[in-house]
Amino acid sequence: MIAILDYGSGNLRSAQRAFETSGKEVLITSDYETALNAEGLVVPGVGAFAACMQGLLKVRGDQIVRERFAAKRPTLGICVGMQILFARGIEHGEHAGVGMWGATVEKLNAPILPHMGWNTVRPAAGSTLFAGVEDQSFYFVHSFAAKESVGVMSTLAHHGEDFIAAIEDGALSATQFHPEKSSDAGLHVIKNWTQTL
Repeated sequence: MIAILDYGSGNLRSAQRAFETSGKEVLITSDYETALNAEGLVVPGVGAFAACMQGLLKVRGDQIVRERFAAKRPTLGICVGMQILFARGIEHGEHAGVGMWGATVEKLNAPILPHMGWNTVRPAAGSTLFAGVEDQSFYFVHSFAAKESVGVMSTLAHHGEDFIAAIEDGALSATQFHPEKSSDAGLHVIKNWTQTL
């Protein structure tokens, strides 16, 4: 069973439908034990870093992510759900994140913000998430991003400057783009992730 963490942020129904294409049972939940013990956990996120982090703390999502990582249980962060896994974000002031990775989420240095629409990515060699979709485009909506490579492998994209489009770090993975809005390529990434469960 895949749990989609409901902490007041994210396109929950859209994510649920997309992850159901994997053939797995998908449950939207804010229950601590359910999220902790699910076969896979998805941490979505839409909006500002601080608001998402505040919502995550209310359901003890930070603890869930840390405990799942320690137990090697797969977790996938999406969009701001990826950003809040970092040490800090500077959107509307500096705010602490979950701290799974020690970098800062910063404003993109680009002529047009937000970065909204389809963009290609440059997958890391040996990527599991992008196996079979290395040359595809994905749907992004964001003005802030991590720029420092972290984890076991980082996939890059470019909008004004290079930024981190995805991270694979053992049981913890994340995408800055929305796989649930990225058509067949996004569903392929979701399928690749669910095959690691």
